[in-house]
Amino acid sequence: MVTAQTTDGGGEAAQPVEAAPRRWPLERLLFLMAATVTLLSVVLTALLSPWFLLLTAFVGLNQLAFAAFGNCPSSWLLQRHLGFERGCAR
Repeated sequence: MVTAQTTDGGGEAAQPVEAAPRRWPLERLLFLMAATVTLLSVVLTALLSPWFLLLTAFVGLNQLAFAAFGNCPSSWLLQRHLGFERGCAR
C-alpha cells in the first residue's frame, strides 16, 4: 500500500492510497507463453514421442511471425479478446 504525503506541512496524517493493479504488457505475456509451451514440448518429447518437437517448431514460427510482422495469432487473440496492450511502441 502506498501512502500520500501532504505538501503544506499541516501536520495531517498520511492517507493510504490504493495502487491501481498493473497488467503485464503483451510482449511479456507472449514470452511467458512461448517459454511455457517450449518447455512443455521438451518434457513431452523426452517422455512420450519425438513428434512433440513439432510443437517447438510451431512456437518458433509464431515468434518469427511476431518479429517479421509485429503480430502473431496469439498476440491478436490477447489484444482483441482479452484486452492486453503493448508495452513498447511498434
